[in-house]
Amino acid sequence: MAKGFNRPMGMGGGIGGGGMMSQFKKLQEQMEAAQARLTEMTVTSSVGGGAVQVTMTGAQVCQSVIIDPEMLKDADADMLQDLILSAVNQALDKSRELATGEMGPLAGGLPF
Repeated sequence: MAKGFNRPMGMGGGIGGGGMMSQFKKLQEQMEAAQARLTEMTVTSSVGGGAVQVTMTGAQVCQSVIIDPEMLKDADADMLQDLILSAVNQALDKSRELATGEMGPLAGGLPF
């Protein structure tokens, strides 16, 4: 008969056991804590020499868009739209990098 056959899981046989479940629970708690930290952390992207600034959280939530009033005097809507789009995309990239930095080490704790 095979070793561990017909034994309940976690009783010295079978796959996993209580140790793996406690590891998953601990990892889940760490991930939740990291996600909570990310909602508090921010990154800022600035384009056009500071004409447009976008601040975003580590959870990819845009907190603010600041446009230099001098940009509005020229009234070049296409250029302003391009600057805003660029600033938002850069802020998203920075926010994703921040999230990877916070969450990445936790993936190393996975037992598979």
